[in-house]
This record gives sequence, C-alpha cells and structure tokens, in this order.
Amino acid sequence: MADERNYTTITIPKALYEKISDMIKDTGFSSVSEYVVFVLRETMADIRKKNESKSEVVKKLKALGYI
Repeated sequence: MADERNYTTITIPKALYEKISDMIKDTGFSSVSEYVVFVLRETMADIRKKNESKSEVVKKLKALGYI
C-alpha cells in the first residue's frame, strides 16, 4: 500500500480522553486522536521556534563579543 501510515498507541488517562472528546464536539476535529496529533505538532513547532530563537541570540551575542 502506497498510502500506508505507521502509527503507535499512546495511553492517556480516560478522564482526559473524555474531557478532550467533550471539548472537540462541534469542531473540525473528527476524533480525539486527530486533536492530540494537532496539539503535539503545534507544541513541537513552538519548541523548535524557541530553540531556534535561543540559537540566534547566542550567535548574535558571540558576534558582538559578549560570549
């Protein structure tokens, strides 16, 4: 199958699953899994941006001779 995707299972507390399920009703998310994947991707992108920002600050400080 050319479009076969690889997945793994992540376990979360049932109470959290139920809260997310209630929260995503009437949204564009069709499942808790879809929402969780979205949140994780967004979080990872934010962390990546912060790390890149820190790296840029360090480079600038080195270029100015402060480090």
